[in-house]
Amino acid sequence: MDSVAVTGFKTISTKATNLIQSPWPSIQLQTFALHASSTSLCSCFPSHQRGSCPKSRNSTFLTQCSTKPSIDSNNATNKNPSIERDSSSKSQNLATPVPNQAVTSTSSSGDLVLDLGPKNSWDSAEIGSPAVKRYIGDNEERWCMWYHGRSDANNTSDSVGLAISSNGIHWARGADHVRSCGDVGLVMNCSNNWWAFDTESIRPSEIVVMSSPIKSSQGDDKIGKIFRSLPGLVCSQDGRHWARIEGDHHNKEWDSLFIAAPHVFVHRNDDLRMYYHSFDTDKGHFALGIARSRDGIRWVKVGKIMLGVKNACVVRNRKEGNYLMAYEGVSAGGKSSIGLTVSPDGLKNWMRLQGDPIVKPSEEDGWDNKGVGSPCLVQMEDNEDKWRLYYVGVGYGGRTGIGMTVSEGSHMGNFRRWVGSHL
Repeated sequence: MDSVAVTGFKTISTKATNLIQSPWPSIQLQTFALHASSTSLCSCFPSHQRGSCPKSRNSTFLTQCSTKPSIDSNNATNKNPSIERDSSSKSQNLATPVPNQAVTSTSSSGDLVLDLGPKNSWDSAEIGSPAVKRYIGDNEERWCMWYHGRSDANNTSDSVGLAISSNGIHWARGADHVRSCGDVGLVMNCSNNWWAFDTESIRPSEIVVMSSPIKSSQGDDKIGKIFRSLPGLVCSQDGRHWARIEGDHHNKEWDSLFIAAPHVFVHRNDDLRMYYHSFDTDKGHFALGIARSRDGIRWVKVGKIMLGVKNACVVRNRKEGNYLMAYEGVSAGGKSSIGLTVSPDGLKNWMRLQGDPIVKPSEEDGWDNKGVGSPCLVQMEDNEDKWRLYYVGVGYGGRTGIGMTVSEGSHMGNFRRWVGSHL
């Protein structure tokens, strides 16, 4: 654990409940007719952008942090907690960034809400993996986006940064490492410890405010061009300074090649669910798996729930009470798109909302014409029929950016690209 990262952290007990005494029910496997690329295990994204198949790096997926004194039942429905003004609660104080360190991100394309950073910044060569949260206070709202970035096209090592916004559209970012709880910019680098599993690359996956420290990481042992990824754990008091807890090593199960893009959802206080994807070498396909936990530290794998999908983002629909999953699929032609499914309980009986993807690559002259993926769904608190979907797009030359689509009305399948109108 890095000494700098743990400065100011409270002592946290990591004693876990033995979940073997209460096994989870079995899950019925769901199959979707999607395809992996015929040339590799990855999608059409460039090799440095592929979440599961980077060429030469260990990857870490950051999922959750500990800040609130207890898990609120509202959080179990995926409602983001309000900004608290209690001066004694440092963990809830989302301070305003220092003006001379914050740079507003602008773009000529309406649906591109976060472009590459300026020259010589930590995220000037690549960005991706958006994990977006909206926090509501009495007098303001605050949007936070954790994402990965890279400063050198020849360097495959990713880092994690934070950008903030007042509306989820125009983002303030930092070009360098954060120095205080009010800064924006680079918040987490790869581990410098030779024995760690995340020494070459890290990427965020999900952030959830709760009572126990949770993080999902990806580390690896190289198998040719494939990386063996592992979930791990980090915790933070402010979303900017993180402390690592090492995870277990690989086994010989269907997901032994890697565990990628873990997304953790708090169903109840004692029921946390992790959705992740891997590649089953025996069956020759991507698959989505699920694991469950009572404390966010010790996890029990339940098994596969879908075939042919990856990079899933699961949220609970506060209006209907069911579960929505946005996911990335690859067509037979090799291009990545984003689909949407629904389930009554978030475990089984997943059904597509429509046959076509909800977000496709743009036309030939678009900034994301080569592929779209890594979706992040956000349901608006003030209008439960209104949704935003943030995603990663890839264009000419492998240039990456983060875009946004919106859905309004009772039919969830009608996502449209944001074109700059008022939201």
